[in-house]
Formats: sequence, C-alpha cells, structure tokens
Amino acid sequence: MTTVLQAEPGGTGESGSGSENALSFRQAPHNLEVEQALLGAMLVNNTAAEKVQGFLTPEHFFEDVHARIYDAIIKLLSRGQSADPVKLKPYFEKDEALEDVGGAAYLVRLAASAATIINAEDYGRTIYDMALRRELIGIGEDMVLTAYDSPVDDPATEQIERAEQNLFELADKGGHEGGFQRFSLSLTQAVSNIEQAYKDPDKLSGVDTGLRSLNEKIGGLHKSDLIILAGRPAMGKTALATNIAFAAAKRFHDDMSAGVDPSASKGAVVGFFSLEMAADQLAGRILAERAGISSEEMRRGRLKESEFREIARAAQELEEIPLFIDDTPALTIAALRTRARRLKRQHALSLIVVDYLQLIHGSGKASDNRVQEISEITRGLKSLAKELDLPVLALSQLSRQVEHRDNKRPLLSDLRESGTIEQDADIVMFVFREEYYKEKEEPSAGSPEHAQWMADMEALYGKAEVIIGKQRHGPTGTIKLRFEASFTRFSDLVQEDHLPEQIG
Repeated sequence: MTTVLQAEPGGTGESGSGSENALSFRQAPHNLEVEQALLGAMLVNNTAAEKVQGFLTPEHFFEDVHARIYDAIIKLLSRGQSADPVKLKPYFEKDEALEDVGGAAYLVRLAASAATIINAEDYGRTIYDMALRRELIGIGEDMVLTAYDSPVDDPATEQIERAEQNLFELADKGGHEGGFQRFSLSLTQAVSNIEQAYKDPDKLSGVDTGLRSLNEKIGGLHKSDLIILAGRPAMGKTALATNIAFAAAKRFHDDMSAGVDPSASKGAVVGFFSLEMAADQLAGRILAERAGISSEEMRRGRLKESEFREIARAAQELEEIPLFIDDTPALTIAALRTRARRLKRQHALSLIVVDYLQLIHGSGKASDNRVQEISEITRGLKSLAKELDLPVLALSQLSRQVEHRDNKRPLLSDLRESGTIEQDADIVMFVFREEYYKEKEEPSAGSPEHAQWMADMEALYGKAEVIIGKQRHGPTGTIKLRFEASFTRFSDLVQEDHLPEQIG
C-alpha cells in the first residue's frame, strides 16, 4: 500500500505549504475522503452502487484497498446478495493492507462515514475524474520520456501520432463510457432516428449525397458505416465522391445559415483525404462544377471575361463551405486516423472521404502481403467510422479482369483484394459508364456497323450507372445518373417519361 488511508482535509494529495510535514513531491490527483464516503454509502444502501457501476470500475480508485472493497461489493450484488460490513468481513480477514488500518473494523468506519445516496453519483464522477487526470499525467510523462530517449527507428512524427491517439482515446473515454446499455435506451434512440427521417422533407436518415435517386436507394450516408465506391479508371469515382462531399458540406453550411441545430442537419463537415490528386486540383473540379465552366478550359486559361467573373463569384460562395482537404501522399492508416481524430476534435468532423483505398499504407508489418495489408486498412477504416460515429466513404480500384468480359459491368469479385473489402464494407457501390467502353469500339466510318454504333453512342451519351452491389441495411440495384464530363458533374437523370409536355 503506497498511501495513507486517513486522508487530510482537502484530500487532493497536496499538503499545506506551512506544514512541517509538507511533502517534497507532488502526489497524483486523488481524494481519499470521497472514496471512503462513496464506499460507505454503498455499504449502507446497496442502491448507491446502481448509480455508479455503469461507469466506475475498481481501477478508477486511487487506493488499492478501496478498489478491492468496491470490487467485492459489486461481485456480491451481481450474485443477488446484499453487501454490508458483516458480509465483506470474511473476504478481508487476511488482507494485510486492511489490517494496517484496523482490519475489518475499517469496513464499519466506512459505513459510518457514508455519503447520502443522493450524492453517490456525484462522488463517483469525482473519483472517475481524478482517475482520468492520473491517466493524463501518465500520457504526459510517457511523451517526455520517449522524446528524451527514443530509438533511432522511432521518428518524432510517429511519437506525435501515438500521443494524439492516446489523448483522443482518453478524451473519448472521458466523454462517454462504453459497454452494455439497456435495450430500452437503444430502442429509444432507434425510434428517435426514425422520427427524424419521417419529419425530414427528404426522408433521409443519413448524410445527404446531393443525388435524390441515390438518397432514395440508400437513405443517405449513415453514421458508423464504411461505404466503398469502386470503379475502373476514367469511370468517374473521384468526380462522384467530390460531388457527394461538396453536396454534404454545402447542405451543412445552408442548414447552419438557416439556424438548424447541427445535430439535426443532414449535411456534414467533410474531411477529404486526397492521396492521388492535389488539393488545388480537387478545388478546381468543385469550382468548375459550381461555376458551370469546363474544367479543361479553366486549366488552360481559355476563359472569357464573363466566365472569369463567374469563377470569382463561385469561389467567394464556396469559401465558407466546411470542406477540409488533406492531400498528403502515401499516408499510413495510423496517420489517417490521427488526422481524422484531430479534425473531429477541432471542427466536429462528420464525414470522411478517402481517395483512394489502395494508396493507403498499412503499419508495415504486413507490407509483404498485400491482401493482409488491405485487410488491415479496411478494418481500420471501419473501426474509425464506429469510433468517430460518422460515415467513411472510401474509393477503391477494380481489377483488370473487368476489361476481359463482354459485359463490363463490375461485380463484387472484381474488387482488388476483394475478400476483406467486401467483408468490412456496409455498402459497396460501383460507378459504370458504358459510353466509355462503347466509344472505343467505333467501327470504320462508312461501314454498315457505324450507323448502329452512332445510334448506340447517342443513347448512351452522358449517362452513368451507380450499381449497389452490397447494402447491409437495404436492397441492391442500379441507379441511373447523368454525367457531364466537361464539368466532372453527376446529377439525377430525368427519364423521358417524366419530361414535361411540350406546348405548341
């Protein structure tokens, strides 16, 4: 036993500066009087245990004997027995630590110093808070010692990532406690989610994708879900992901301007990890889509004065959109998680987009086996979605076997290292543009087949498909969209049978 059970007034572990017995070192934060009062309340009225056992564990007590007494009380109650000094006495008769302060008689003194049951939860929270402070001190000491004496192969950047992870986990632990909860609480939350979707004019239960037909099929992007958006090169994966990210960020901004509570918004604060494309190129795509000007013409500077003014107007409009871009190449999954946690803490991040999955690196331990590395990455992304309670939209490449089939519509088996990706994902979507493949099949001009090819190309022009290959919470199927390549813009496709009647 390292501390004295008879706590001094104040109980913080720091003695008065004027005392002759003043300690020459700082003690970790603790309050023995509060620990005694809580244990006493539990021994007098076992109902007090119900107020604290949901978040308080033996490890949270500073004094080891108190931790063992608390653990014994909880174990007795879990067996349907009552817990009082008489019942506990046999368990502590040979406890040397308890013997030092009076043995079993100490249990009686605890009961005599009991707090009222009304204060039990407050006292429990105080003990819990002190435990968090001690953990924080431990993290700080570890940071200092590691920085002073670090191995050659342990760079400072990785030390920072570990420290941030430890701090985030501690902050997350301090914000809420995990573990089991009553089904009635889960049911209440489920009904609340359904009610919000019912009252929402868009009938959404997740984040708005900006595409009505996609929203209808998947209900938006749901919290804690890993959504995979896959496709072959040139299909428009990045364009679609950018459209969704912008739409979500814009809706969040519009909702905030309208006074909507952030928790009720169907928009999102978006973190976009662009491992392939530079941040300014990504911003240029969004700007082109918003201004309605060809991204190719913008890139080459072939603009009229009126178009440049339109770009300036669109740029000013986009300045307040809560969209954050990280274009660091070759990120590890650990670094990505660290940066996501930081953005969550600083700006209330509520949607992550990763472009693309195969460009992320694992921990390095499984780098000799790409399938294992991808498995580590997908598990990491799914874990991140649950940990931060937000949707993660990750882009993925498809294998070349698509190109060797007559029907080039992608299948789940076409995913690179498909087993782990398909297994960890809640939704798998494929982007497919038949127009891209048909264009390559152009027969010789003037041939009998050329006229048919021209008719086929006209029917396919500007059309795209989003194929839902897997959806854990709903149906699969295909969604028809319009794709404007010059603006890299996807939009809902208006079917011919839904066009308004022409007059005249």
